[in-house]
Amino acid sequence: MKLNIYPSPTAVAYALISHILQLMKEQPDKTFNIAFSGGSTPAIMFDLWAHDIVKITPWERMNIWWVDERCVQPGNPESNYGLMRKLLLSDAPIPSKNIFRIRGEEKPQAEAVRYSSEVEKHVPKVGQFPSFDIVLLGVGNDGHTSSIFPGQEHLLSSCKTYEVSENPKTKQARIALTGNPILNSQHVIFLVTGKEKASVINEIYTSGDVTPSAYIAHHANYVEFFLDKAAASELSK
Repeated sequence: MKLNIYPSPTAVAYALISHILQLMKEQPDKTFNIAFSGGSTPAIMFDLWAHDIVKITPWERMNIWWVDERCVQPGNPESNYGLMRKLLLSDAPIPSKNIFRIRGEEKPQAEAVRYSSEVEKHVPKVGQFPSFDIVLLGVGNDGHTSSIFPGQEHLLSSCKTYEVSENPKTKQARIALTGNPILNSQHVIFLVTGKEKASVINEIYTSGDVTPSAYIAHHANYVEFFLDKAAASELSK
């Protein structure tokens, strides 16, 4: 695991965008399949990308996918797609054919099957599973990632690409990228900011596979963390 720490959430977001663009620059003939997560931290990145870095991004070489989605209408404030559309996609000159959203308004089980098929059709496989170029993950205070919550560890070893999960607190259905395709990705990047995430970040680094995020961090092909100082504040020296 590679650790990247920056002074503020905005500095983290800028560094991560720059990192993604550098990866794309190193392979100029390649279209990158990138799976994004939602949440308040990526929201900072989306807003920055739309206003400050939009002109130097090769949008036509980027296929946009989602790591997970809440089973709500796209206009719902909880929609991961809706958030990215509002903050970035509505401003960025990305071809509509390059945007592949999870249809959170559809029946969850059927949509998990449909979206899995869409990913498997467009994202090259390495071995048995699709291999995204970049999977961008967050970490919940309970250690969940990709809407795979503690107690749902079976989703980490699923043979399916996407499955339906459930938020144990709200009982909200979600559609989540499962463990194997995440582990199979070329780059797994955790984007985490805020003091409230400091203990779970420390746990990932110092514990075993006690949470879904720790399992991914310990077993993926290539893992990087992009953190602000607050999120990194409990890491042992």
